[in-house]
Formats: sequence, C-alpha cells, structure tokens
Amino acid sequence: MKTFSQKSSEVSRDWWIVDASSMPLGKLAVVIADKIIGKSKVSFTPHTDNGDHVVVINAAKIQASGNKLTDKHYYSHSGFPGGLKDLTLKELIEKDPTFVVKHAVAGMIPKNKLHAPRMARLRVFPGAEHAHTAQTPKEIK
Repeated sequence: MKTFSQKSSEVSRDWWIVDASSMPLGKLAVVIADKIIGKSKVSFTPHTDNGDHVVVINAAKIQASGNKLTDKHYYSHSGFPGGLKDLTLKELIEKDPTFVVKHAVAGMIPKNKLHAPRMARLRVFPGAEHAHTAQTPKEIK
C-alpha cells in the first residue's frame, strides 16, 4: 500500500463562515485552526498547505468562560524601558475585536513556513456584515 501525498496543484479550497458569538473563544479558535490547516480533510498532508478559507463574523460579541474577561491579560512591549503595555481581554475586545480572534488562532497553528499563508486565509469582521458573500461560504455550526 502506498502512502498518499497530496501535491499543491491538487489542493481545492472551500470557504467557511463561523459566528463568533456562538461559542467561547478557545473552542472557536480550535474550529478555525482545524479548517485553516486542513486537518478535517481526508486528503490532509502535513507538508502541503491544503486548508480552507474561514470568515469570522460578530467578533465583537466574543464569549469567554469564567472571569477571563477581566483576568486574562495581553502584554506588548515597545522595547524601551517602561514600555510594557497591559490590556485585559475586555479592553482589547472594545479596542480591536479582530485581534483577539487572530491572536487565538495564530497560537494554535504551527510556527513554520506555512504559518503566514494559513493566517492570510483567515478573515475576521467585528459585525455581522462581511465582504465575501460572492464566495458563498458554508456555515460551521
């Protein structure tokens, strides 16, 4: 029996849409990462980028379990002394809800040569309207 290895010319990409208000942030990121990497496909090949496009809507209505809205912190540093910035999840959702989803998904995708092209197939919108209706994305429940 031969091992199946998909070529990059044989890749077919689907479009998926997911509502961020329907599930908690962690579970949402797992579902999105699974579709972007392509692990849910029968033709999954680790060294080939065969994932799908994912559109996320209602990112401003993200759910978080427990006290994560106030207890979870996001840090950034400017590189200068005293340049540490600290934002809670609630503050970051108010400032830029798309960053929260992208950051969570980026943490669940392997950090290799395929990371950037995979993240480029993720589109996040804060509201219910999106610009990809022409692609007729299928809904993820």
